[in-house]
Amino acid sequence: MSDPVDPNDVAPVAPIPSNARAKQLRACLLCSIIQSPVDFRKYGCPNCEEITQMKQSQDRVASCTTTHFDGVIALLEPETSWVARWQRTAKYVRGIYAVQVKGHVPEDVEQELLDRGIQYRRRDQTEMD
Repeated sequence: MSDPVDPNDVAPVAPIPSNARAKQLRACLLCSIIQSPVDFRKYGCPNCEEITQMKQSQDRVASCTTTHFDGVIALLEPETSWVARWQRTAKYVRGIYAVQVKGHVPEDVEQELLDRGIQYRRRDQTEMD
């Protein structure tokens, strides 16, 4: 028989937003993490801020995120999750991610990725391996 789970050892999960708030959520076009526009502007993207530079920029939030996404995945342990490997999010932070994100990063972000030797893969699953 296993020991009972200590509630203090479990990672907190954000509350599910109401329908009104859910319509305001945005997904990063580069990594697909879902946050509110306020959080993107206040903190930037926790996975790709160095490239997208959304922190303190309403224009960058608008151009590097979208409200057009499908499906939601909650990743609590991305490094061990087969879903995270499938979605290519295993090296990202814990959080809520979109399954598909419709849209394309701005040209300057795509160029930055190319300059760093990183191949950009759209998150709308049009370029499946």
